[in-house]
Amino acid sequence: MIEKDFVTEGLKRTRIDEYLENELERAGYGGMEIQVTPLGTMVVVYAERPGMVIGRGGKTVRNITQQLKNNYDLENPQVEVKEVDVPELNPKIMAHKIAAMLQRGMHFRRVAYTALRRIMGAGAQGVEVTISGKIRGSRSACAKFIDGYIKKCGEPATRFVREGFATVQLKPGVLGIYVRIMPPGTVLPDKVDIIQPVVEETPVETVVEEETSAPVEEEKAEEPGEESISDVLEEETAEEIEDIEEIEEEAASEKPAEEEAAEKESVKESKEEPAEKKPAKPEKEAAEKKPAEKPAEEPAKEEPKKEKPKRGRPKKEEPKAEKPEEEKPKKRGRPKKEPAAEEPKKTFKTAELVKPAGDKK
Repeated sequence: MIEKDFVTEGLKRTRIDEYLENELERAGYGGMEIQVTPLGTMVVVYAERPGMVIGRGGKTVRNITQQLKNNYDLENPQVEVKEVDVPELNPKIMAHKIAAMLQRGMHFRRVAYTALRRIMGAGAQGVEVTISGKIRGSRSACAKFIDGYIKKCGEPATRFVREGFATVQLKPGVLGIYVRIMPPGTVLPDKVDIIQPVVEETPVETVVEEETSAPVEEEKAEEPGEESISDVLEEETAEEIEDIEEIEEEAASEKPAEEEAAEKESVKESKEEPAEKKPAKPEKEAAEKKPAEKPAEEPAKEEPKKEKPKRGRPKKEEPKAEKPEEEKPKKRGRPKKEPAAEEPKKTFKTAELVKPAGDKK
């Protein structure tokens, strides 16, 4: 039966893989491929350190070929060794590295996270590391660490996702390490690429090229003897600066003449002023004498001034100075108390004294 042939071939491949894994564990075994040819069977071994697979003078390679021919019934086996380009993207190599780190006594979480960082740093799309066994104590447990995007089921999971497995013997028991890596550059069937339509803009490009080429040709046509635009602009600015300086000098020369005329006029006015001021002296003396006479008349003139600001709108300064001195005593009634208490008594006493004196005479 054809089905039995497939099963027997699959068992043969797994046995060869286990043998090579145990034999080349220190060399960083990363998998193998079997290709059947008319000349014989080609076994391609992937390793991190191919020198250890070959051995001194090819001793280990010859030993492996002999074992494959005798124990696994391969016709004319030929072993070829290839180096792994990126070991971090090979799940079998990473699983064996995690097992070696756990065997040294490192904590499983620290080991898992370091492996995740290394794999994602190499450019993988997604990683899943599973460590199962007696990791915390006497009871077995399973710790799963995931990073990135990885497929779990369906055809993409079997086609694109690479898997690796390794075991470690520790004091509590055996631990199993299972690593799944989704390599970079995998195109999933559900990926959709949106292609933008191409817009042809040939006429616009030609016009732009003509406009840009025109000034280049003009620059080339200029001879070395001719003046450039920048030189002409510099000359014009220099001429404008000279004109401005000349105008400022003329204005400065005109100012002294005007100042001299103004000084002459001021001198003439100063000469005329003393002649006019001499007859005004007697007027000043009269004005000075008048204020000397005013203090006698001030008490008579102060009373009408007090009434005027009440009817009109007086200045704020005058009423403030006059009201507290004269008006307050009138309102409080001080003048009424004095005549009632002192004056009538004096008058009565004088009358009493005068009358009897007149009668006696």
